[in-house]
Order: sequence, then structure tokens, then C-alpha cells
Amino acid sequence: MSEPGLLRILYQDQAIVVVDKPGGLLAVPGRGPDKQDSVVGRVRQMIPWCIDQPAAHRLDMDTYGLMVLGLTPAAHRHLSLQFAERRVGKRYLALLEGEVTGESGEITLPFRLDPANRPYQIYDPVQGKVGISRWQRIEIRSGRTRVLFTPLTGRTHQLRLHASHPLGLGCPVVGDRLYGAGCLGEQLMLHAAWLQFVHPETGQRVEFFSDPSF
Repeated sequence: MSEPGLLRILYQDQAIVVVDKPGGLLAVPGRGPDKQDSVVGRVRQMIPWCIDQPAAHRLDMDTYGLMVLGLTPAAHRHLSLQFAERRVGKRYLALLEGEVTGESGEITLPFRLDPANRPYQIYDPVQGKVGISRWQRIEIRSGRTRVLFTPLTGRTHQLRLHASHPLGLGCPVVGDRLYGAGCLGEQLMLHAAWLQFVHPETGQRVEFFSDPSF
């Protein structure tokens, strides 16, 4: 896979930074020297006063779009609590392989990690944790469907699994190598396009937008 692209800063003050994450970049550092390049690592290099662990939430490595990070301990705690209590507004745009029937709906599926095939998530109605997503069909073009997702929970790979699973939409995200037919190096067409939260210092509700490339 090619090197991840530029990390763009969309907004920054003394408490928070909002970035546009490129696909292929880890949200936080992983284990080993080859997994140190990340949103957190780059933000810490760019902003001298940033705390060691500023990430209040994560995006999958292959997903791109909006992330907010807390630059101070107080801001990080405030943001993390908002995410934990599901008080943050999030919307994703996705391009799916296939034609989705129906115009909108809500997907509720229990799933969990497959320990023998990390990080793959599998449907498990007994031991799985429920993930909930609302969806709205935007358009169908050339056998592919553009969909707006609003996740109500934040499970790992939630939107990718909800898109691909037969009990969901049955149409994987274009470029998905785990749940679809994506190839190595192909871009995952899943973009965190809208983010709304309360600013930790001002108490004002703020929102940010990011346009996808598809």
C-alpha cells in the first residue's frame, strides 16, 4: 500500500484540533516501529503542547475523514465523555457495491471480533454486542449506491459490516478488503463527512464538514 497522504488541520485552538484523516493512516499508534505513523503521532509533532494521548475517538485505518482530538487533559476528558455518552453527532458517506433496495432504514446487528481472524468482525446473536446504524439511500449510479450512514453506536467496523452483511444492506463498501472484494491499495469508499460536538471550553455546539473524493 502507498504511504498515507497529508493530514489536514481544519480547525485548531488551545483546547482541540479537528483534522481530515487520509485513508491508510492509523488513528493511534500501534505495536511495533512500522505502526507509529498515525493521526496522534502527527498531531503531537505539529502541536507542541499536545498531550500524549489526545484521541477521543478513532476511525478505522482505511476510513478517512473527520476526527477531533483534545490537546489538554481537560479537553480530552470532556470529548471522551461526549463520545462515551453518545452525545456526538456523526454522519458518514459511503459508496456501496451493488444496488440497495429501499430508501432508508435502521440496522441493528450484534457482532464481535473473530479472534482467529483479527480484526474481522462476525455476526453473533448470542455473544455479540449490538451495533445500530441509520441509513439513507442518496443515489444509484452504474450499479453502485451512495449511502448516508448515521451510526448510533460506535462498534469496530460497524458501518462496513452493516453495509456488507446479508442482514444489513448486503452491499459491501467499495474497496473493502475485509468484507468485500477490495484489492490491496484500493481506496475504501467510506468517509466521515460530518461531526458535531460541544466545544470543551466554550460550551458551544460546533460542527464540521468534509467532502469525500467520490
